[in-house]
Amino acid sequence: MKSDQINTQYQQVNQIKIHTHIAGPVGGEPVVLLHGFPEFWYGWRSQIPVLAGLGYRVIVPDQRGYNLSDKPKGLRHYDIDLLARDVIGLIEGLGYQRVHLAGHDWGGLVAWWVAMHYPEWVNRLAILNAPHPYAMMQNLYRNRIQRRRSWYILFFQLPFLPEWALSYAGHNTAARMLERGGLPGSFLPADIEHYRQAWGQPRAWTGMINWYRAIRRLIFGRISSIRVQMPAIIIWGEQDRALGAEMAEKSLAYCDQGRLELIPEATHWVQHDAADRVNERLVDFFGHQD
Repeated sequence: MKSDQINTQYQQVNQIKIHTHIAGPVGGEPVVLLHGFPEFWYGWRSQIPVLAGLGYRVIVPDQRGYNLSDKPKGLRHYDIDLLARDVIGLIEGLGYQRVHLAGHDWGGLVAWWVAMHYPEWVNRLAILNAPHPYAMMQNLYRNRIQRRRSWYILFFQLPFLPEWALSYAGHNTAARMLERGGLPGSFLPADIEHYRQAWGQPRAWTGMINWYRAIRRLIFGRISSIRVQMPAIIIWGEQDRALGAEMAEKSLAYCDQGRLELIPEATHWVQHDAADRVNERLVDFFGHQD
C-alpha cells in the first residue's frame, strides 16, 4: 500500500469528532469497518492493507468513546441508534451513498442496527462474532449458560470500579484479556502497546464502558425492525468464550440473504486468530456481483 493511499482525519458527526483511518484509492468502492470492545481502528490491522490493496476505499473509524474520537459525557450519548447514526453521518460526510459494512463485537451490533433500520446505506453486510440484537436478547432471556457468560455486562453497570480494574497497573487486566482470549500470536507485544496507548487516552475507559451502561435500549426493546434484507455474511470463531456459537445460527435466521461461515479453531478475536481466512471471506463476499 502506497503512503499516499493512507491518511487519518477527523469527521464532524452528530456534534462530535470521529477520528478515522482511511486507506486505499480515492475512487475505490467504499468499505466501512467497525471495531468492537476494547479495540479501536487498529483492530482491523490485518484486513485494511488487503482490502486497500485490492482497490477498496477502506474507512475505519475510532467509534465514539474510543481512542482519539470524542468521548461525550452522559449515557444518552451512547444510545445504540445514535451509534448507528454516527456511521451514517460518517458515510454521508465522506460523500458516499452506499457502502459495504463490516463489524466485529460491538461494532457488529452497530452494523446490525444500521442494516436493520437504515438499509438504504448498506450494499453488503459482514458480521464477525456479534449476534443479531434480537437473537442476543432472546438468548440472554432463555439461556442460563449465556447469562453466565455475559456476567461482565452486569459488572460494567457499576460506577468507577470497571474503569479502575481495567486501567490498573498500566491496563494490564485489559492486556491479559486480549493476550489470553485469542490464539497464541494473535496479539503480539507490539500490538498490545498500541492498545495501551489508545486505552490511556483521557476518559477512554469511561467512554468505552458507557456502551455497556447504555445497553438498556437493547435489553428493554424498542427494536422496530429485525430483518436484514441485503446480502449478509456472518463469520464466527467457534471458541468464543463470551458469545455462544449457537447465536450465530439464530442470527442467520433474521437474514433474507445470509450465509454463515464458522471457523472452528478461532476465538472471539476471529479477525486476528484467522486473519487470512477472514480476509478471503471478506474479499469474496464484497467482490461478489448479484
